[in-house]
Amino acid sequence: MKHWIQAARLRTLPLSVSGILVGSFYAMSQAMFNWKIVIFALLTTLGLQILSNFANDYGDGVKGTDNEDRVGPKRAIQSGVITPKDMKLAMALTSFITLGFALLLIYFAFKERYLIYSLVFFVLGILAIASAIRYTVGKGAYGYRGYGDVFVFVFFGIVSTFGVYFMFSKTIDVLLFLPATAIGFLSVAVLNLNNMRDEASDRKAGKNTLVVQMGGAKAKIYHYFLVVSAMILVLVFAFLNGFHFDQYLFVVAYFPLISHLMSVHRNKEPRLLDSELKKVALSTFLLAVLLSLSLIFFISDMIVTYI
Repeated sequence: MKHWIQAARLRTLPLSVSGILVGSFYAMSQAMFNWKIVIFALLTTLGLQILSNFANDYGDGVKGTDNEDRVGPKRAIQSGVITPKDMKLAMALTSFITLGFALLLIYFAFKERYLIYSLVFFVLGILAIASAIRYTVGKGAYGYRGYGDVFVFVFFGIVSTFGVYFMFSKTIDVLLFLPATAIGFLSVAVLNLNNMRDEASDRKAGKNTLVVQMGGAKAKIYHYFLVVSAMILVLVFAFLNGFHFDQYLFVVAYFPLISHLMSVHRNKEPRLLDSELKKVALSTFLLAVLLSLSLIFFISDMIVTYI
């Protein structure tokens, strides 16, 4: 059990639910809420993240990308504690469970009244599961061609934030694009940081991530852009929403992010970036939690009613 928990990479899970929190609480700020949607949206997202982690372990393991040159904790297949066959079975089981959560989520959101919406989200669910697996698995794995950033941005930023809000409202709120993009950028920043850390070993193994393609120096600039843009986008969102001064509590999450950027700027040895991964992931989660609380500031009476 210990090895399976390690393979699930628990430190990545808080980051994956950040978009769900922001989208759900934005809906709540507009007097729309349903705990069943929130619960199954969280379970679906967690399932996708765990599936992605299992698939990454399997794909990099069987390809030999995870080897003695790799930085960070040893992966399950790399260390031999889980066999490729067992990991493949775990991927299939996780896919099945995640799809079950997604179907329940779709049912509670749309019931029998919105068949077209149900079909669209069913297709999105299938695409998300397939994308989580194909990141490193198979000959055409897109993570080996530098497209991992796109997957992370789309599914853990735009789709998770906009998707869960749409399930409440059945409409698209353009303003939500700002925090959705911010969450997407910060999620990509975690992946970019991981790829910066593994640049040497990935290049040697033929894993052409975006970092390998652009080089470490440009990857740093790209990283600054992702993090700084995310912070600016949330501030613009708060301003356009007419936040009061005490609703800007979310800027507390900016301090560890700024500290992180300074660490990246000073860094001369990519291998030492491993400790920064958790800092960005937890800072993103903290930002999502504080922003979510800020969104419901004006409806505290409604919160009491729901409780």
